[in-house]
Amino acid sequence: MISRNIILELLKWRNSNDRRPLLLRGARQVGKTTVVSEFSKVYKQYIYINLERKESAILFEEFKSFKSLVESIFFLHGKNILEKDTLLFIDEIQEVPETINLLRYFWEDYPDIHVIAAGSLLETFLTENVTIPVGRVEYLVMRPLSFDEFLSAMGETQALEQLNIVPFNDFVHLKLQSLFQTYILIGGMPEIVKNYAANRNLSGLSKIYDRLFASYINDVEKYARNSTMTQIVRHVVKTMCLEAGNRVKFQNFGNSNYGSREVGEALRVLEKALLLKLIYPITSPLLPVFSDLKKAPRLQILDTGLLNYAANIQKEILLSNDLSSAYNGKIAEHIVGQELMANQTLALSDLNFWTREKKDAQAEIDFIRVFDGTIFPIEVKAGATGTLRSLQSFIDACPHHWAIRLYSGEFSVNSLRTINNKKPYYLLNLPLYAACRIDQYLEWFMKKYPLSNI
Repeated sequence: MISRNIILELLKWRNSNDRRPLLLRGARQVGKTTVVSEFSKVYKQYIYINLERKESAILFEEFKSFKSLVESIFFLHGKNILEKDTLLFIDEIQEVPETINLLRYFWEDYPDIHVIAAGSLLETFLTENVTIPVGRVEYLVMRPLSFDEFLSAMGETQALEQLNIVPFNDFVHLKLQSLFQTYILIGGMPEIVKNYAANRNLSGLSKIYDRLFASYINDVEKYARNSTMTQIVRHVVKTMCLEAGNRVKFQNFGNSNYGSREVGEALRVLEKALLLKLIYPITSPLLPVFSDLKKAPRLQILDTGLLNYAANIQKEILLSNDLSSAYNGKIAEHIVGQELMANQTLALSDLNFWTREKKDAQAEIDFIRVFDGTIFPIEVKAGATGTLRSLQSFIDACPHHWAIRLYSGEFSVNSLRTINNKKPYYLLNLPLYAACRIDQYLEWFMKKYPLSNI
């Protein structure tokens, strides 16, 4: 299964006048090698090097000069070094960490060679002697398939076309809702989606989920700096799905006896490996956005399908009549978080929520989205009904009048007033499956309901 969004970003990179070697980041099994292989078809020449193979690693360990290294690469792969339309892909680059430093020389000495490097554990191998050459490489982050990519993989062409209409037609709601429930259930890991698209057999996915978790646990020794940290990281990997969606405390994480410092280090190591995300709150409705690292973060893991399998709640989701009621509403929030992150391909992209923790006046918004110089509050509701007190608290404090609710109901826009300040505002109600199109809806929302209308 191919990430269409990443392919589009790679095409932009290929055609850039200021193109530099590209580091493609992403967790294991998220499809990095597959997407580059597909992308390579637009080139006349493609050279694939996997540094897990000894014969390839030796090239980067024992070369005499960088010129001789490049000549050896082309010669041993039977390629023409004079052909400018060439893509060189260095996979599992962390196996020879010094190769990361060499990327700068491709940009400086061989700018016509298009170079992509990938590795699941890049940050864990960076030391004083091995650093990413700042300013001489670019970054792209790859995540599990988003809902629109899932529809494409499933061959649901008409559903995808309707999803791309903003706002979509009313008659497609039930169909998209049904497809989204399947997406919530199995998630966006490429191998899972590929298998389900081919066989439509949920029970046949268990072995793949097990294999994915086994690969992450087997990587623990690569993540950890010593045997003690190995045990803690392994514990976090095994229990993170039970804590997903919660605001977590590091002390005694996952019902353990581990301390805050050790668990914090383990979580940050796994965050660098892109297996999880610590989502921190902001406390102001104004730009610029600053994460409050002193407050408890909410835990987001790589993929909702993995979460469902590990938490043993697949049957609950499958039998649920309400897409957002499963797991006390946590699954709805988690899949929205995953969708909001899916199209964030830049290394510095972040995800936050908003909180106000005053005595007797606490409020929390599930997510905030910065778009066109505005911070939009996004509330995810467990069901089609529910109060919006936190959302109204945010609106009372912010300088605009736009709010978003993602829920299990249909598309609509309400003209409302807050309870306390009686401030008028517009509420955009979107089905959960529209989260992957949030920026397009925000653009439509701002144009359709400008400040001058209030």
